[in-house]
Amino acid sequence: MDTTKKNNSVYSKSDTGKVVLADEEWKKILPQDVFYIARMKGTERPGTSKYDKFSETGTYYCAACGNGLFKSDTKFESGCGWPSFYEPVSKSSIIYTPDNTHGMQRTEVQCGRCKAHLGHVFDDGPPPTGLRYCINGVVLDFEKAKEAEKSFKEKPQQ
Repeated sequence: MDTTKKNNSVYSKSDTGKVVLADEEWKKILPQDVFYIARMKGTERPGTSKYDKFSETGTYYCAACGNGLFKSDTKFESGCGWPSFYEPVSKSSIIYTPDNTHGMQRTEVQCGRCKAHLGHVFDDGPPPTGLRYCINGVVLDFEKAKEAEKSFKEKPQQ
């Protein structure tokens, strides 16, 4: 999403520093659909994400801050209507929090850098992890393999 990057001074695919902004600040720099999902913990309608049946090779990033989240080789077709992955890029790329809303007990996944709401993780995924990260595509940016490899290598490893 180019609009996210143009007006967003915290967006970086190489900076690993935590991003802490008030919702009022996020509202100024994020497109409305990204703000709704990332900051208000919204959900896009199933089957509407351009990344649901997407199969390019590369890396998925947080649309709010640019943090690396998932590699395309961990993406799989789960049939749930949202892009699904079985493993994040690194342990620090995702934060796990309990979500007991809507009468359910789930585990919310947030961006490890800016705490944007990404979706939820379930234990019904494929091997090798058995996990299914069910992610709102609106909060994902994607970079094809050549560009993604360059960006990822420039990022200090933890």
